[in-house]
Amino acid sequence: MYDVEQIRKDFPVLAQTINGKPNTFLDSAASAQKPRRVIERMVEIYSREYSNVHRGSYLLSEEITSEYEKARGKVRRFLNAARDSEIVFTRNATESINLVAAAWGRKFLTKIDEVLISEAEHHANLVPWQVLRDEIGFELKIFKINDDGSFNPDEFHKMLNGNTKLLAVTGMSNVLGTVFPLAEMIAEAHKVGAKVLVDACQYVVHQPTDVQKLDCDFLAFSGHKTYGPTGIGVLYGKQQLLEAMPPYQFGGDMVNVVTYQSTTFDEPPARFEAGTPAIVQAIGLGEALDYMMTLGMENIRAHECAMTDYMHARLAEVDTLREVGTAAGKGGVFAFDMKGIHPQDLAFILDKEGIAVRVGHHCAAPLVRRMGYENLTRASLGLYTNREDIDRFTAALNKAKSFF
Repeated sequence: MYDVEQIRKDFPVLAQTINGKPNTFLDSAASAQKPRRVIERMVEIYSREYSNVHRGSYLLSEEITSEYEKARGKVRRFLNAARDSEIVFTRNATESINLVAAAWGRKFLTKIDEVLISEAEHHANLVPWQVLRDEIGFELKIFKINDDGSFNPDEFHKMLNGNTKLLAVTGMSNVLGTVFPLAEMIAEAHKVGAKVLVDACQYVVHQPTDVQKLDCDFLAFSGHKTYGPTGIGVLYGKQQLLEAMPPYQFGGDMVNVVTYQSTTFDEPPARFEAGTPAIVQAIGLGEALDYMMTLGMENIRAHECAMTDYMHARLAEVDTLREVGTAAGKGGVFAFDMKGIHPQDLAFILDKEGIAVRVGHHCAAPLVRRMGYENLTRASLGLYTNREDIDRFTAALNKAKSFF
């Protein structure tokens, strides 16, 4: 049984008060809170186990290297990748996408090719392709979504063609909550010979993810959104693609033979992990994924679906609120506008009530403008969100109306 009240006790930050009110944290889409076991594991490493990895000929280094590589194995199991060597540690999903653009894109994209993305992309899955387009000369095409934020299959198929070399798409919009039909899209892209990169930052944290079943070529996510630490991210890539890609950065721990005249490079994933990695953060990520898998990804999804339905019902009671992004089956991300209240003013009022939300363009400015706004307020749910959080939130929204 999924006991959210017991689960909340695993997160120390949720027990504190904010401005004298219960900590109502509704910004997990930006960065999720950390369970005690992640915090304690990282403190334990720094206190008793720390050393560098892959280099030392002494016990501490050998043991921490083993723990670091165990974390890679945990990511593999979390994604059901075929082998550990398909898991590359990065700083975050942004670096993972940039790695694909720099290492795969520069080698394999030409000026006669097309890269296809959606209108719903985060800047991290838009800007790298714009920069690379300007460098190489390929066409960057963007398929439209529906006005309610839902996937538009006609627009997708209209843009997808034999010139499409890469489909780079979010699994779940960080603004609209739209969950894209990844399996269908990936299969269609493969039919025309395109590779597929999935920005899975908002996707993997909410539901089971099987990269072999999806058959995506690349997938990226960030540790801090999956209840792990900042400074660590993941790039999954099919083995044969990683082996065909040149290094992204150069230095120590990614080389094979080095002379003053030339250098040969190690095999993946070491080829893409130059320098001292985020050792403790990677192990912390592994602990966070263990925590989620212990709870059960299907259980997390069921709880969050129930909270999403409850949030929809409560927001409908706020007569001056317009929800932006109402696609069927959307995840627990709620962007909205309150008539007559600027998002920044609303966030200030909510903070006084101990409620954390995000305002602005959410690193997806073109998408927010496409939906008819410059700024939106966003509340987002996590595995620890309960009905009381949502009740306090809606009560505060109604209270805010009285100030304007």
